[in-house]
Formats: sequence, C-alpha cells, structure tokens
Amino acid sequence: MKLKVDLHTHTVASGHAYSTIMEMAKAAKDKGLEAIAITDHGPALPGGAHPFHFWNLRVLPKEIFGVRILKGAEANIINSRGELDLEDELLKTLDVVLVAFHPGCGYENKGVTENTKSMISAMENPHVHIVAHPGNPSFPMDASKIVVAAEKYNVSIEINNSSLLSTTSRFGSYKSCLSIATEAYKSGLDIVVTSDAHIASSVGNFNEAISLTSKAGFSEKKILNSSVDKVLNFLGKKSPC
Repeated sequence: MKLKVDLHTHTVASGHAYSTIMEMAKAAKDKGLEAIAITDHGPALPGGAHPFHFWNLRVLPKEIFGVRILKGAEANIINSRGELDLEDELLKTLDVVLVAFHPGCGYENKGVTENTKSMISAMENPHVHIVAHPGNPSFPMDASKIVVAAEKYNVSIEINNSSLLSTTSRFGSYKSCLSIATEAYKSGLDIVVTSDAHIASSVGNFNEAISLTSKAGFSEKKILNSSVDKVLNFLGKKSPC
C-alpha cells in the first residue's frame, strides 16, 4: 500500500515537536509524498500554538520542495458540548481540521457514553474533517456510533501510526484502533492513515497503521490519503483548499 499524503504532522509550533515546516516538507519530499498537512496543536494543550499561528498560516506557499502544503490544526475538545479551542471563524480558513481528546485541555475522560456524545458533538461542527486517534484508550468511545456519525457528518476516521508504536503516550491503543477500523470497513467508510509525526524523520511513517488497517480489510482504494486528488476532493466539500 502506497500513501501519498500525510494528514497529521506537528512542527515546533506545537511546543513538544522538534522540526520546522521546511524540515517537514523536505522530509515529505524525500519520502516520496506529494502533500503534507501541518496540523499543530490548538492552544488548550499546554505548549500548543497560539491562535495567531493558525491565522497566519495564510503566508505559507501552496508548495514547498514540490510538496503540496495543507494548512491545518489539531483542535482540542474542551468540554462536554464538544466545543473546540479554536473559533469557527479561524477554522473555516484552514484546509484540514483534526479534532481530538487530549488530557489537560478542559475535557477529561467521562466514560464511553459521555466521551462518545462529546466527540459526536464536535463532529457536527461543519469545519471538522478528521477524528484524530479515536482509539486512545484514555478516552474510550463506542466505535460503531463514531463510525455512524462520521458517515452522517462527512468526517473521516484516522488510524494513527504513532498510537501503535512503543514510544507512544497512548499505550494500549491497538485493540481499540482495530475495533474502529473494523467498524469503518464494515460500513464502507473511507479512512485516513497518518503518521502524527512530531519530528521530520517520522513524516510518512505509516507501517504499523497500514498493517492494522489491512487486517481490518482495507485496501489502498479505501484509504483517502492514497492520492492527493482523493484528499482534495474530500476536504474541498468543507474547506477552502
């Protein structure tokens, strides 16, 4: 399986990542990727980027080193209503918006039922494109309900390679990620496979996530980021890219 786009990466603007946009783009080119999304953490996460960072992404060129640059964010769910730490007026200027639970951002684990409700509320936001690391066992959710909501609100589900590594902070993600991928496959939902790179050397690292999605039944044609055109078509239904 050959993927052409990495839709979840972080730069030094996230506060706990270690490469610049230029370094991430160069790594993407070296890995044979055709596009990369810069999706730094929203401000609710300690060390996360200030809203000014996201407003000013407009200065980025469309391509760096021949790699298409998608301007994005990984927004944090900050309460049970599924509200995010970046305002809608800002979100609608971005090409791609990921939404995720992170500890210390205002919303803490309330169990499967409440976590699922809060995530679905976030997915209702018309500017949200992707649910990031939904298999995080620190915020367990009902896989079938998340997949149904993804279909309803035209949101994709991410299988996050970083969640499956020995260096992850989301230990124990494999089982829940496989459950989500299996539900998505049964429903016919297209998904995304991402690196969640926090350093340039990790850009385009998809191996563990590809292995898991293949086990769930996915082929390349059902992975959105297997082509730039599929990604842009999906994002273009909501965003300015």
